[in-house]
Order: sequence, then C-alpha cells, then structure tokens
Amino acid sequence: MPTSITQYDDRERNKIVLRVEGDLKLDDALLLERIALDLRDEHEKNLTLDLADLDLLDSESAPILKRLERQHGFEIEGLQFFLQKMVEEAEGRGG
Repeated sequence: MPTSITQYDDRERNKIVLRVEGDLKLDDALLLERIALDLRDEHEKNLTLDLADLDLLDSESAPILKRLERQHGFEIEGLQFFLQKMVEEAEGRGG
C-alpha cells in the first residue's frame, strides 16, 4: 500500500500532526523527515507523528523515525507494540 501523509492541526494540544498511513519505506521516511522539519520551521510548533495506521515499517525507515524523535524532539504516537520493538532494534544497530 502506498504511503499517505496527512497534516492536521490539533488545536487542543497546539500541535501539528502528521498522520502516516500505508507502507513506510526508506524513500517515504526521508520524505516524511523533510516535510516534518520544514513544517516545524515554518510554523514554529511542536510536531507529532501519528503512526497508528501504518501497515509496514521497514528496517531502513526505523532509524529515521528514531532520529526525528531523539534529535529533533518530535513526538511519535500510535506505534503498535511490534512496530515500537522494530524501532528500538534499529536504534540498537546504530540508528
């Protein structure tokens, strides 16, 4: 399934949310990173990545998500247990 990235404002939390759906592969993760960084710079708001509707997260994409969280302070929500484990394993490999 192709990746879909939808932006919406969460006024209650004063955040921009990017909802990611489908399969997240390396090229998609790099695009997501560029979009997220540009949006944060443009709007000067906290950003949340909602990954609840992901069908697939490949091992090359996981370190990019971790970098967004760790180095850039983005909040990641909606990860299922197995996806969270995948991100943690990728981090352990040097992500």
